[in-house]
Amino acid sequence: MTLNSQACYDENMTDEFREDPLQADQGNEETPEPDSSPSIQINWLENLARLGLGEVVVRIGTNLLTLVIVAIVVWLMASFYKVPSPADKTDGAEGGPTVVPQIEISSILQIPNKHPGVERKASIHTNIPDRPRQEVIKYTVVEGDTVIGIAAKFNLKPQTIMFGNTYTLLDDPHMLSIGEELNILPVDGTYYRWNEGDGLNHVASTFGVTPDVIVKYPPNHLDPKTIGDYALPNITPGTWIIVPGGTREFGGAMIPIGVTRKDPALARIMGPGGCGVITDGAIGIGAFIWPSQNHYISGFDYSPETNHRGIDIAGNLGENVWAADAGVIVYAGVNNFGYGNMVMVDHGNGWQSLYAHLNSINVVCGQSVDQGTSIGTLGSTGNSSGPHLHFELMHSIYAKVNPWDFLH
Repeated sequence: MTLNSQACYDENMTDEFREDPLQADQGNEETPEPDSSPSIQINWLENLARLGLGEVVVRIGTNLLTLVIVAIVVWLMASFYKVPSPADKTDGAEGGPTVVPQIEISSILQIPNKHPGVERKASIHTNIPDRPRQEVIKYTVVEGDTVIGIAAKFNLKPQTIMFGNTYTLLDDPHMLSIGEELNILPVDGTYYRWNEGDGLNHVASTFGVTPDVIVKYPPNHLDPKTIGDYALPNITPGTWIIVPGGTREFGGAMIPIGVTRKDPALARIMGPGGCGVITDGAIGIGAFIWPSQNHYISGFDYSPETNHRGIDIAGNLGENVWAADAGVIVYAGVNNFGYGNMVMVDHGNGWQSLYAHLNSINVVCGQSVDQGTSIGTLGSTGNSSGPHLHFELMHSIYAKVNPWDFLH
C-alpha cells in the first residue's frame, strides 16, 4: 500500500475507533459500568457537613435506633408474659397451646416459713392486757380443792385464802368443804371486818402496815378528806376492809404444844380426851418411824403458810396406826378443834407426837407404849375430807416441826 492509500484509510476510520483506542485494542470485550453510589453517599455526607448538619443527623439516627430497640424489647416482654384469655385455654386437647398456670399471691403468702427464727403472725386485733382485779370475788369449793390449790388458781399466797376467810375456815385448812363460798382478795393481804371503836392506827399495826396503806387503797372506797381522825375514823362498823400486804399470826385451831406427862393442864383445853398427871412411863429414843404402812401424802402436806403444821398420810379406813416412838399417852379422845378422835404421846425427852382423825382408839390415858405399838386405826373423823392420818411432831423448845425431817 502506498502512503496515499494509508492516509485515505486513516481518514475513513469510524469515529468509534478514533474516540476510544483502548476498545480497539481490546476488540469486542465488554467493559463494566463503574458504580457511582459510594461517591454519591460521600458527597451527600460532605454536603451535610458543609451545612453544619452532620452532628444533628447522627444524633437523630442514634435516638431513632434506640427507640426501635426499646420497642422490640417491650414487644418481646409483652409476648412472653402475656396472660392467656379464657378463649386461649384448652381442655388438654392434642396440639392445643400449653397454658402456664398463674400463681396466686395468696398461695405464696401461705407457704410455711422454713427458715429458723421467730415467726410473726399478723393480727388485725389489738390485745389489751387484763386490768388488775379491784374487787373481792366469791369462789365455790369443789371436790379436790385445797387451800394451796385455790391460792395458785388466783396467783395468791395460801395464807391470803386463810386470812380472807377467817370466820369460815377458823385458821384451819381442814375446815374447807365442798360447796362452801370463799372470799378471794384482789391482792395478797388480810380481810378485816370493821368494829365499832376501832382505830386505824391500831388495826394497821395489828396487820403490820401503816394506816395510809388502808386508806389509800382504792377498793376500800375511803376518802382521805372525810376519813377524819385516824384514832376514831369515819368508817361504818361492819364494813369489810382489805389490808394490802397485811399478815398476822394464826390462831383458832392450833393445838397447844408442850403437853407433857408432868403438865397435863394444856391437854384439858383441847377436849375431853385430856389426861391427868402422870408420874412415870416409857421414854423414847428420839428416832421416829412412820406411824402407818404408807409413806406418802394424801391431802395436805406440811405448810405453815396455811397453818397446817403436820402431814396427811394416805391410807384406807381401818388400817393400823402405831406409835412413832416409845412414850406415854397424855391425850386419848375427841378433840374440840376439828381433829376428831386424837391420841397424843409424850416421849419423855422433850418430844411429843400427835395422831388425828382416827377411826378408833386402842389406848388409854397414862398407858406406856413402845415404838410400833398399835394406838388406833386410820379414819376420817373431825374436819376430814376422807380417810387419812394427820400426824404431827412437836418439841418443847422447837415447837411444831416438819415430820419429813425426822421420819425414817
